[in-house]
Amino acid sequence: MVRINKLKHDETLNRKKVRVINIISVLIGFSAAIVAYIISSYFKEVTGTDNVSIFYAAAYVISLIALLNLHKIIRRFGKSKVFLASILFSVFSSLMVFFLPVSGFGALFIVLNIILYNLVIVGKDIILESYSVDRMSGQIRGVNLTLMNVGFITGPFIATLILDKFGFQGVFLLQFAVMSIIFFISFFNLEKVNHKFKPVVTVEALVKKIIKRKNVMRIYYISFLLEFFYFIAVVYIPIYLRNLGMDWSEIGIIFSFMLLPFILLQYPAGKIADKKLGEKELIIFAILIMSASIFSIFFIDSVSIYVWGGILFLTRIGAALIEILRDSYFYKRIDGTDVDVIGFFRTSRPVGFLAASIISAVSLMFLPLNYIFIILSIVIFTGLYPALKLSDNLSEEEARELKK
Repeated sequence: MVRINKLKHDETLNRKKVRVINIISVLIGFSAAIVAYIISSYFKEVTGTDNVSIFYAAAYVISLIALLNLHKIIRRFGKSKVFLASILFSVFSSLMVFFLPVSGFGALFIVLNIILYNLVIVGKDIILESYSVDRMSGQIRGVNLTLMNVGFITGPFIATLILDKFGFQGVFLLQFAVMSIIFFISFFNLEKVNHKFKPVVTVEALVKKIIKRKNVMRIYYISFLLEFFYFIAVVYIPIYLRNLGMDWSEIGIIFSFMLLPFILLQYPAGKIADKKLGEKELIIFAILIMSASIFSIFFIDSVSIYVWGGILFLTRIGAALIEILRDSYFYKRIDGTDVDVIGFFRTSRPVGFLAASIISAVSLMFLPLNYIFIILSIVIFTGLYPALKLSDNLSEEEARELKK
């Protein structure tokens, strides 16, 4: 039985600020994408091994601690100041990687870069929620994620071209320039964000508070699975394709093509969730297609860009749908004053990455790399049960039908 979300939130839509955040999101997506798929190769060059999970594990342990306590920092300094500081330190970390040779010291600044990216994303989400309303959550989040992925889709291709010609330093110099632009846009447009807060709680009290909200926990687990997938995809698919003998230019084309669902599907899916279906049914479909397509990777040893483009495209159909629908579902159940709940929800990224880094590291001690995809498929499939148990948010159409 579908239950109505009866939560009432004090929210006001500010279209001008939402547009500014959307512009920033395009640049954040591009900045993230130009380094996302080459970082694991940087770590591999430093260590000389495919098993590079230790760097990610360190980054996401620190990210997890930071996000669980982020609401305390924001309450003291304000949403905009914490957001701007995260961007500024990210600018610094990119610049340091540019100046340093490929080395363990450079790898430490990349770890810092990963931590700061998580803080930037959460800061952006908190500010966007301050200017959003529940009845348009799917559409607002859909537009924001679509634009972020417009930036993200161009990143891998450009990054691989720069990597071939200028090495890792060239890629991080470009990221430095993009993050600098993000900082100045944010500084002049988001310097005074609504600073209403609910009382600060301890980490222990926050966890207890979240556990009582069963639907938030269910969508959190689904979000965790998506981040688990992203870790394996971003870290090990580039290494796997390189091990098969594919060059960076081919990989860049494949990755740019596979990201198209993030542009094509997210806004329509968010709009459908708002107006027609709610999120639940689409989440179930996304989990099934994602698990099945990942499972098939185990059996592929082709070096055809068409084969890999096609199968990775299917995995991203599922990922794109889950990404928008988990946000649409979650943000309909909280408001801009729930900084602690938003911070907790976004710990799904470090928790997912941390779990994936540990499981992949252990697995690679005993199994060939391709077995990672069997494990990943099974992990994603476990999301079906909590998805089926979700209390759906009623769409506008469903709400009208109930009133008749």
